[in-house]
Amino acid sequence: MTRLAVDQCGGKNVAAFLDMIAHAEGVARFSEDDGYDVVVGGSLFKSYADHPRITVTLANLGIRSSAAGRYQFLIPTWDGLRALLGKSELPDFSPVSQDRACIELLRQNGAYSYVRDGRLYEAINAARRTWASLPGAGYGQRELTAESLRVVYVNAGGVMRTAA
Repeated sequence: MTRLAVDQCGGKNVAAFLDMIAHAEGVARFSEDDGYDVVVGGSLFKSYADHPRITVTLANLGIRSSAAGRYQFLIPTWDGLRALLGKSELPDFSPVSQDRACIELLRQNGAYSYVRDGRLYEAINAARRTWASLPGAGYGQRELTAESLRVVYVNAGGVMRTAA
């Protein structure tokens, strides 16, 4: 499995934030491929040629979802990102493409500059409507606490900005 290198994604804070999102989405526990091959609910897909385009009913939550990959992209989100960035940037659903797409979502939701600056709590707040597992997302799914996410972020190499 090849993913974006730290310098390719914008530095160690961005790489750590991506790891934090994946942790929050809970995908790695189902996969030997760091969650890049996980469909919502825990099943795995085999081909990285494109988003797997599988819709799953999660009876315990009363929802249907097409979330897939390390960052749990919905089909419409993936298709929109692919249309925006183009097939040269997102040629497939590989780990590198998923990382690039996740970074684009961070740009779109206003979290990217906070992440790069090490302003973790501001970044989480900006990104919360994009990922249901972040605190304050409000989708009725399991939300992790900001403190538990801070621990994951720091353990993944992220550095928080200290007060001046």
